[in-house]
Amino acid sequence: MSKYLDSIQTPADLRRMSRSDLPGLAREVREFVLNTVSQTGGHLGSNLGTVELTVALHYVFNTPHDRIVWDVGHQTYPHKVLTGRRERMHTLRQLGGIAGFPRRDESEYDTFATGHSSTSISAALGMALAAKQKGEDRKAIAVIGDGSMTAGMAFEALNNAGVPHAGVNADILVVLNDNDMSISPPVGALNKHLARLMSGNFYAAAREGAKAVLKAAPPLFELARRFEEHAKGMVVPGTIFEEFGFNYVGPIDGHDLDALIPTLENLRNKKGPQFLHVVTKKGYGYKMAEADPVKYHAASGRFNPAEGFPKSSGGKPTFTQVFGQWLCDMAEADERLVGITPAMREGSGMVEFHKRFPRRYHDVGIAEQHAVTFAAGLACEGLKPVVAIYSTFLQRAYDQLVHDVALQNLPVVFALDRGGIVGADGPTHAGVYDIAFIRCIPNCALLAPSDENECRQALTTAYRRDQPVAVRYPRGSGCGAEIETGLSEWEWGKGVVRREGQRIAILAFGTLLHPALAAAEKLGATVVDMRFVKPMDEALVLEMARRHEALVTVEEGCVMGGAGSAVLECLAAAGATTPVLQLGIPDRFVEHGDPAKLLSMLGLDAAGIEASIRKRFGSRPALAAVNG
Repeated sequence: MSKYLDSIQTPADLRRMSRSDLPGLAREVREFVLNTVSQTGGHLGSNLGTVELTVALHYVFNTPHDRIVWDVGHQTYPHKVLTGRRERMHTLRQLGGIAGFPRRDESEYDTFATGHSSTSISAALGMALAAKQKGEDRKAIAVIGDGSMTAGMAFEALNNAGVPHAGVNADILVVLNDNDMSISPPVGALNKHLARLMSGNFYAAAREGAKAVLKAAPPLFELARRFEEHAKGMVVPGTIFEEFGFNYVGPIDGHDLDALIPTLENLRNKKGPQFLHVVTKKGYGYKMAEADPVKYHAASGRFNPAEGFPKSSGGKPTFTQVFGQWLCDMAEADERLVGITPAMREGSGMVEFHKRFPRRYHDVGIAEQHAVTFAAGLACEGLKPVVAIYSTFLQRAYDQLVHDVALQNLPVVFALDRGGIVGADGPTHAGVYDIAFIRCIPNCALLAPSDENECRQALTTAYRRDQPVAVRYPRGSGCGAEIETGLSEWEWGKGVVRREGQRIAILAFGTLLHPALAAAEKLGATVVDMRFVKPMDEALVLEMARRHEALVTVEEGCVMGGAGSAVLECLAAAGATTPVLQLGIPDRFVEHGDPAKLLSMLGLDAAGIEASIRKRFGSRPALAAVNG
């Protein structure tokens, strides 16, 4: 039984605690988070690093009246624990359970959904100015960290937040959770003292009073301004934020409640844009995570906290690993290849490439827009860029994909990891829209391999084209296909018939080929591995339409505007009237949960595909015979 945590149901209970008891509460929250993640899986290091900051924010600010926007959302488990969801944390990231990111429909304390990064300052600014317009006295706090300050959107928001809007300044506090210890300045007693001094009323009053006096003598005012800027800059890296119009405070130790709470209390009472720089350690309080914060960023499943993450048991390679090996092999064969990732080296399988080809590896930070246009610039000079990016993150660079790559028809390869359902990460990370948003762009091609070996071949095929090409593949392992070691490629724009049948032809795009084949065995249907979403094998589609009574399209992507829609467009252009059943992701966001369960619920497993076909075409004689 916990001494402190059991008594906390809401932050109001926290605010009634004695200051001296807060370190004990923080220890219990950290232990609870570690034990929870060890049973459910999920993000670990980032959450262990925000425990004291979370406690301090809810202690000082009147939440949920005061708004806290978390960015990125995977540092919010302590926040969930302290805001009435402790009893449900055992359901974390499971179907019907607590989400791994903030959700407005989950709690009034989750003020903004933040599955992606760098949105918090924009959202908090909107909330702060809405409060002004409505005449409400409330603070808006943006907690931004874990690399989110590398994205341009964060600086766009800073630039806008630091100036008056309609004649008023926004009462916004930006808290930078700086957990990259390799670039952080030393944190100690001097910085703690400076932070408390600079956030206090005496410093602010003295500074503003001096400004008022010296403005009458512009040369002296400019001299004083420069002296303050340079004196402050000798001990803190805050000049840039001051230039944006913020009052910069810090850096301070984000694990020291005796530093955090007085500083936050001072900043709570200040008007206008405030910026607090706190330094935390990812994985703080758990030695294994502190020693290897990259490895312990997230747990894929259960583990024993005393032993740490289990060693990989081998097994089938993931699609990500297939990509990583292909990238190294192609780089060995072609010195023009360069690899680009927006801060997802490990997630995209580029660790070995980085090790072997460091001068051809570029991690641009959480800056998807920049990553795509940067690739375009490289392509303009004759290099062959490969952008390794999650499907859901390419959405953030859509304008750059259209304007900077496709319009100029530049040979950039997009390796789209996490195409389709992603499971526990939920709708913010699901890669279900790429088919629809890529296939409508001129000059762009899109390939959907059905297994690990096809993934390697598809990447080679894409790389050797002189145009923008995307290859989408899912998270995790495939069917276990044997992977060829060479760099063979497909015939451009051609699908392959995998099973000959009668009456019904199933056109499968991507890895759903395998449940489609299983369903076809029960139905006596033809199955085609389409391989290409664009350019589509229109001759093969029309042939299937002529030889069969109906077509069924199967894809792990949204039905609206997806590959099935492309088939319908092909038939309509040819004047064909063959009935088509489109199976894919419906027009709704798919919740978090086990991927296999989600695909079953969506009718995209073998049984679901068979049932949908029987429901639509079950009265047909051939299917009735198969039923018998």
